[in-house]
Parts: sequence; structure tokens; C-alpha cells
Amino acid sequence: MKKSVIFWSVILMVGCLIVLYPTLSNYWNAQHQSQLIADYVSSTQALSHKDSQLMLEAANQYNQQLKVAHDPDLTLTDSETEAYQQQLDITNTGIMGYIEIPKVHERLPIYHGTDEEILQVAIGHLAGTSLPVGGKGTHAVISGHRGLPSAKLFTNIDKLRVNDTFTITSLNRTLTYQVDHIATVLPDDVSLLRIEEGKDLVTLVTCTPYGVNTHRLLVRGHRIKTATPTATRGSQKPSKLNLWLLLVSAIGLSLILVGTWRWRRRSKA
Repeated sequence: MKKSVIFWSVILMVGCLIVLYPTLSNYWNAQHQSQLIADYVSSTQALSHKDSQLMLEAANQYNQQLKVAHDPDLTLTDSETEAYQQQLDITNTGIMGYIEIPKVHERLPIYHGTDEEILQVAIGHLAGTSLPVGGKGTHAVISGHRGLPSAKLFTNIDKLRVNDTFTITSLNRTLTYQVDHIATVLPDDVSLLRIEEGKDLVTLVTCTPYGVNTHRLLVRGHRIKTATPTATRGSQKPSKLNLWLLLVSAIGLSLILVGTWRWRRRSKA
């Protein structure tokens, strides 16, 4: 009898932890990302105007050099990679800015590169494409995973529609982009990532279909005027549903633990 009760108590606790994992990990990841963004904002505000302008000029010069290529060069040499990593790295953490997508309630730091270790926890800028500082004849590409149990990231960007907007903030500058084209392509098709003369573009990239990942979903936006400055916020608040799930699960787990402990005490008496 004792072994049976302990066994089922352990099973219930393990079940609770499995159910809780996506919520807890998403919550932790959201708080971690918010802190990274807050640190980034503080660092950009501490920059002198001169230093900020120098970094912007360097990024613009970097983008000018990319215009000569017909297709984005996604295979950088070691020296090119080193030069790329030095661009816009204010905090020495690899963060070059952050993106905000109001429709899906996401606010995420943007890292240099799209290595898997980055994409497991954040979103990345595709090396070989324009840096996300705007300007005519630029096309920045931002990539993120969908469907990770530990973080939402770009899970919901399939909900974006033409005319929806998103913003990218880098070096204290917030740029607004309006979605004008959505496409599904094969992973090796980069034809829609080309720089277009006179246009200021950003494309968001993720895997599709959800859970299958045989293709890539491209959500492209062109730059429009930013109506009002985006307010700097400290952190994203978890949804009420997530808070209730955490509270109910914590209470349930506590009751199981207390019940098991009291039952064992009575059995020994």
C-alpha cells in the first residue's frame, strides 16, 4: 500500500512538471529576454551622441558594401565574420537591437548570426544581409524558430497579415515596417531576400509548416514613418492565463507533496 501511494504521488508530480514545463520555460525566457532588452536600452542611452553616430555610420558603410551583390552572401569568410560581429555590438553580448511585433505580443532581442545555440533561445540576424539600421537599398533578414517548448519566439508570426506592422530598435532609433508580402519558399531559395534598389526592407523568416519545417515562411515589410516613439518598457508581463496556470499547478503540486508527507507520518505513528 505504501509503495503504491508513493508511486502514484511521484507519477502525479512528474506529470505536473511535464505540463508546467512549457509555461515555466516560456515565462523564464520572456523575463530573461526583457532583462536583456532593458540592459541594451540602458547601454544605448549611455552612449554619447558622437559614439552613436559613429556606430551608425559604420553600419551604413557595411550595408553599402552589400549592395554590389545580386544575392545575399550567406557564406562569410573568417575576416568577414569578425568584421560583421563587431557591428552594432554595444553591450558585447552579440545583441544588435530588438524587434517588437504588436499583433503577436512579442518583444525579442536580435543577436548576430543564426547559429543553432542562438535560435534555441532567441532570434538572429542573418549574416550576409543588411544590418537592421534602415536606409534605401537595404534588406535585413531576421530569423527565429517556431514551436520550441522553451520559448515562443517566432511561433505566431504566421498570424501576421499584409498591412500589419513591426518595429526594430537599434542605437536608440526605432524603425517601423509594414508587412507587404508573405510567401512560403524552400529553404535554399533566397531570391526574395535580395536587396531592391531604393527600398528599405526587413524580412522575418521561420520554419513552416508548424512541426514539419520543410519550408520557410517569409514575412516582408517595407519601412514607413514611425508615428510615435516606442516607449521603453522594463519587462513583458506574463498573460493572466499563464499566471493562473502557474498558481493552480503550484497549489496542486504542494497539496500532493503535503498529502504524501502527512500520509507517511500517519503510517509511521
